[in-house]
Amino acid sequence: MKLLISLFFVLSFGFTCFSQKVYSVQYANQADVKVFVVDYENQADLKVFKVKYANQAGKNNGKWFFTEYENQAKKSIYYVDYENQADLKIYFVDYENQAGWLNKSKQHLMY
Repeated sequence: MKLLISLFFVLSFGFTCFSQKVYSVQYANQADVKVFVVDYENQADLKVFKVKYANQAGKNNGKWFFTEYENQAKKSIYYVDYENQADLKIYFVDYENQAGWLNKSKQHLMY
């Protein structure tokens, strides 16, 4: 029985550890990643699609679910005012199949 419970927790953690649940913080020093929203998708490192439900969040593939509370999120983000202040440049897309990485060298930021 203990083995079954342990296996359940390991599998549950395995499925959620890379989910893209994000929370937008008010101050830069609270953020894991500082992001800048660009005007054109070819300027972005990551194209982001906002999903409506937590279970639709992707595994570091640009499908983000914005949580209501910081402790529910895997990553906290802060929107900077200038591109040169950002760790990651994002572009919000209208369709789920458009989401994804354009600059895979920055992919480690969202793990």
